[in-house]
Amino acid sequence: MGNSQRVTRAIYPGSFDPVTNGHIDLMERVVGLFDELIVAVADSKDKKTLFTLEERIELIKVTTAHVDSIEVIGFKGLLIDFAKQVNSRIVIRGLRAVSDFEYEFQLSWMNRQLDPNIETLFFAPAADYAFVAASLVKEIAQLGGDVSQFVHPVVNSALTEKLPIDKS
Repeated sequence: MGNSQRVTRAIYPGSFDPVTNGHIDLMERVVGLFDELIVAVADSKDKKTLFTLEERIELIKVTTAHVDSIEVIGFKGLLIDFAKQVNSRIVIRGLRAVSDFEYEFQLSWMNRQLDPNIETLFFAPAADYAFVAASLVKEIAQLGGDVSQFVHPVVNSALTEKLPIDKS
């Protein structure tokens, strides 16, 4: 072994539309395992997002300001290309249910086929967040439901401002 010090940088990719308490919990737990955690916010034209890429990045920055070693970056294109760009080979993914596992395992396998150096680490959510999904949070908020227990107060305010309430 030489004198070079290895820096471990992990990537936590997602659309984060919106960032939930489950996402934040995972970030808080993962950050202690690596020197740096890059939250990679996907700018996918195929996914219709409620918040713009810039808004999602800002919401994550605000809600994780208390956590050291997190960098929030938007990206387009293939995750493996982004991983090379930021010099990381570790991808973090959260799994809420068996259905998540099947999809995430398929993505993980495909990423390994495209770049054998990419490793995907799966994390189970804390029990309080096992059922929290950003899509459900948006749907509940759009129907006028209270989502304050699922998201940071800043995100809750952003949802209230962004969504027309449909009580029909």
